[in-house]
Amino acid sequence: MSEDYAARSAAPARRDRTGQAEAFDAIGASYDVAFPHKDGQLAAGRRLAGELPPGSRVLDVGCGTGLPTARQLTEAGHTVLGVDLSAGMLDLARANVPSPAAEFRRLDLADLRVSGEGPGAVGQFDAIACFFALLMLPREEIPSALRLLRSLLRPGGLLALSMVEADLDDAAIPFLGHVIRVSGYLRDELRQVVRDAGFDIAHEESYAYAPASTYVPPEHQLFLHCRRG
Repeated sequence: MSEDYAARSAAPARRDRTGQAEAFDAIGASYDVAFPHKDGQLAAGRRLAGELPPGSRVLDVGCGTGLPTARQLTEAGHTVLGVDLSAGMLDLARANVPSPAAEFRRLDLADLRVSGEGPGAVGQFDAIACFFALLMLPREEIPSALRLLRSLLRPGGLLALSMVEADLDDAAIPFLGHVIRVSGYLRDELRQVVRDAGFDIAHEESYAYAPASTYVPPEHQLFLHCRRG
């Protein structure tokens, strides 16, 4: 049994994410207005870009508007495939990152695979950036999502992962005038979930972040720099 097949077949039934995508379609450029600084994500993106040899192939999961990560990576000389469920966010990403080294596709994380037919067959990557994408999944789906990401990495490949530290599971929260569902872990549990999925954690950073919006509470962001074990 291939590792790609095993990662996909072990996944639980997927929740419908139409509402999540529609919310981010509506939010559009307001996201970058509400989160203007992204210090932790910028630092994590720089670290990832600098650890890779020039011309590396990187998957940006939940790429959003392409800012800052897809732009950082292409400017550092890497090739990026950005995937997101929101067509509106992808339109912004294509405008924000017009580099020929960047491609953007509307895909669900659960549909990604190494080989086969269709747009979800994306091959393998030297690195994956997954900033705040997994928090959009219920907890029951996160371990299998991490195993799937591992299957998309070449041996020794890198994963830059971020989550908001919170003891939440598929909780409905107001977000920029819409309602989205989010999950999170406290940091010790997050480390264990990541290690159980087959990653070694090489470095960790945390940031206290207050979005530029009175409707979004301050949060603690966790950034893990991992290597496929």
